[in-house]
Amino acid sequence: MPKERPTTRVLAMLELLQDRPGINGRDLAQRLGVDERTVRRYAAHLTELGIPVTAERGRYGGYRLPPTFRLPPLTLTDDEAGTVILGLLANHPDGPPAGSTESALAKINRVLPAAVADRVAALRGTLVFGHHAEPGTAPDPRIALDLAAAARDRRRVGITYRSWRGETSERELAPYGLVFHSARWYVTGLDSRRAAIRVFRIDRIRALRPAEGARAAPPPPGFDPAAQVTASLGEVSGRHRVEVLLHTTLEQAARRVPPAAATLTQIPEGVLLVTRAERLDTMAGYLAGLGCPLTVHHPAGLRDALARLSDQLAAYAARTREP
Repeated sequence: MPKERPTTRVLAMLELLQDRPGINGRDLAQRLGVDERTVRRYAAHLTELGIPVTAERGRYGGYRLPPTFRLPPLTLTDDEAGTVILGLLANHPDGPPAGSTESALAKINRVLPAAVADRVAALRGTLVFGHHAEPGTAPDPRIALDLAAAARDRRRVGITYRSWRGETSERELAPYGLVFHSARWYVTGLDSRRAAIRVFRIDRIRALRPAEGARAAPPPPGFDPAAQVTASLGEVSGRHRVEVLLHTTLEQAARRVPPAAATLTQIPEGVLLVTRAERLDTMAGYLAGLGCPLTVHHPAGLRDALARLSDQLAAYAARTREP
């Protein structure tokens, strides 16, 4: 189960205080999944925010809000609302949010302007989750929400995109879906400039505008945005295209090779690993660490790199302690 962030728990504690006046610290800690010391810290944080939480000791004591206290209506700008929504969704990389996070999303959605709520609904309807890794860069929430709405409504958009090399280009895109993968946000769709399905990092999109002309065609039957992102990331990570046959099962290979590192395909002879590498000596070390027999299909230079690694390891093994 994904780990909830402190902000989510503080909001959950406020909801519990409103629903159950006088709830004690032990029950609060159990409901929030923290210890009682953390509950006291959350109470102090709410007080700092101007929410007068009081704590009373004794048999009939507990945490409570004044009887006359009412939260003011929640007001967020469009950008603030988008940022909150993206943050809550990104907090659940293993699947759709649930529990207190789902409750927070529902409450925020009820007070959003209709236009923003519609784009949020589009985001939740088009977003899929891929492999999760380290924290990445959050995209502009307006661009992410507009892309989601365009994907849902089958509309083409124009984007100004800055590549990892720092090059800026103008593209026309028919978005097919948004993907949260390795803690980054991506959009995949038909790039009219290349006449091919491409993947773009949303935080690198500098501007977005409606495109003129007819509505966008739907994605190919059975199109999987998450699979497209995973495959695309494996294609852009180095100069050398690598194809290696692993003599093992797909299940065992998947345990050793993360989805973002390579594409694995079951074939009659074994598992075909396809990826890219910047340095063949580094790839040779990676393959050696998989711990299974393998056959290099491409490139031939990878066989030489494996032979050099073997000679180097043999030389290390032959070393003895100096007298």
